[in-house]
Amino acid sequence: MGAPSGRCARRCAHPDPVPLAKALVRRDGLRVPSSAAERVGAHLQALALAPALTAELAPLLTLLTPLNAAIVAADQRVSTLEASDPIVALLMTAPGIGAVTASALVATLDDITRFASAHQCAAYLGLVPGERSSGEQRRIGPITKAGNRRTRWLLVEAAWRILRSKDPASAALRTWALTIAARRGKRIAVVALARRLAGIVYAMWRDGVPYDGTKIRAPRRARGSQAS
Repeated sequence: MGAPSGRCARRCAHPDPVPLAKALVRRDGLRVPSSAAERVGAHLQALALAPALTAELAPLLTLLTPLNAAIVAADQRVSTLEASDPIVALLMTAPGIGAVTASALVATLDDITRFASAHQCAAYLGLVPGERSSGEQRRIGPITKAGNRRTRWLLVEAAWRILRSKDPASAALRTWALTIAARRGKRIAVVALARRLAGIVYAMWRDGVPYDGTKIRAPRRARGSQAS
């Protein structure tokens, strides 16, 4: 068998020490309490570890110190950006969108006036369905996944948070997504919600106004069925 290539090779060469350490501990019937990455080392050292396992974990614990320092530095940069960038602060008023997602959106979209509509913004982020037309036939497929993959992933994660949240501030969007989920399943509903979030972000940024849940309306098909 040949050597691993691409993403697998990078992952094997540079494993994340936190999940690897937890996996080694679980193998011996122990468990590391859930916590932030910077506390994993202390949790590991508090366990009654066999000498062989201690030896296995030693190089991973060595990696945790610079990793934790990098996490702290990154958190500080994000906090500074949240306090100094008014657009980041504005976008964070939307449910599910924290400082990391907001800063990624600002970095990716750059200048909101480049987009003439919410649809163009969502298309730029690869969140609109692809289309294949032949003659008189028009076929709608999965989302295009164009543009910045990480920003798109962050919006999808934000959509999952909204769907699972019980926060009253996200109730309107959650109800909107659950209406779609009842007809087409949660995965499609989450992608639709991520696309909706992209449109909301566009409107908030364009108009310079915070999120307003009272403007969220039911999906078109649901409104039609309710009226009939």
